[in-house]
Order: sequence, then structure tokens, then C-alpha cells
Amino acid sequence: MKKYLFFLLTLVLANACQQKPELPDTLPFRVAKAYGFENFDQIKSIAYTWNVQRDSVNVVSRDWKWNIKDSTVYYSGPDTTFTYSLTADSLPKQDGAFINDKYWAMMPFQLAWDSGYTHEISENVPSPIKGTNSTKLTIVYNSGEPKAPGMGYTPGDAYDLYIDENNMILEWTFRRGNGAEGRTWTWENVGQFGPIKLAQDHMGQDGNRFIWLTNVKVE
Repeated sequence: MKKYLFFLLTLVLANACQQKPELPDTLPFRVAKAYGFENFDQIKSIAYTWNVQRDSVNVVSRDWKWNIKDSTVYYSGPDTTFTYSLTADSLPKQDGAFINDKYWAMMPFQLAWDSGYTHEISENVPSPIKGTNSTKLTIVYNSGEPKAPGMGYTPGDAYDLYIDENNMILEWTFRRGNGAEGRTWTWENVGQFGPIKLAQDHMGQDGNRFIWLTNVKVE
């Protein structure tokens, strides 16, 4: 009987160890969960083309494939094509573009990955472009050395995220250096890609598409 109870206890403890840790019940983490953050460990790679409308004619596109399991990034842009390791001592200049584009593609997950920021919440705030009633989540990254843990390349920047009742991003405003003024874009055309959701279109205040994702593939 004692051997049976010992075996049962061992089995329970083994199952407990395999359970995912509980995420903090804060608004940033609730936003991350709304886009499928709890399923991110199922993903091996994320690939997409990041497009930006530079002016009325010119579109700049960059192809990315982030191989999560081996920490490598494939890049193809107007200048060159190569693959690099995120664990290398020296990163290419294109890594700055990778980080920038990843925030446009995966900001909800950055809220869970990043640690170097503070946040404030304001209820019942109209979103700047469409005037939708929302919860305003302000993220301010700590000042410090660029590329310090959780800070990326531009410490001190701020984002105002306008969140709906389902913890999805409606719009966001980027404010460089936590300045008083910023630029706002929408988060639209949310698609389900494997176990996660990604917003594919970002429209400006003029109603035109500014940044968008194409060729999205999640494995």
C-alpha cells in the first residue's frame, strides 16, 4: 500500500511539474493571452513579409523568418539576403529592423517577453482614430543602454495601446522618448495562424494602409 501511495504521489508531482506556470493577471499579460501567448511554446518558426508605404508610390518590403527553436533569423530585403544567429556576439545592422518589425507583428507578445517597462491604465478612453471606447494601456520603456535586457534598441519610448473588452488592440500610438505627441495607427485584419493571432493591417489617421504583413506562415 505504501509503495502504491508513493507511486501515486510521484505521478502527481510529475504532472504538476509539467503544468505551465500561471501568468500574472495584469492587463499587459491579458493582452498577450488574447493573442495566444500561452500557445507560443508550440511554435517552431514565424515567417512574414513586412511592408511599409514610404510615400504615395514607394513600398519597402522585408522578408523575415524567425526560427525560434535555434534562435536564428532569415532576412531578405532590398540590400541583401542572409541568416544570422540571435546569440552571436555581434549582430548585423539589420537586427534593428528585425526588432522594429517584430514589434509591429508581435507587440502583444512583447508585453509578456519584455521586462524593462512600466505601465499605466486609463478606463473609458476614446481611441484617437475611430473614437471607440477603450481601455488605454500606456507602456513606457525604461531609459538605459540600447539592447539592455527587455529594452530593445530605443529605451525610453512609449506606446499607448487602446484595448477593447476582449483585450485586443484597436489602435496604438507610438511616442518617441515618451514625448507628449505621437503617431497613431490601427490594428486590423486579425488572423489566426496556427495557435496564435496576428494583426496584419495598420491604417493611419488618413485612412490609408501604412504597414501590413503578407505571406504569414507559422509552423
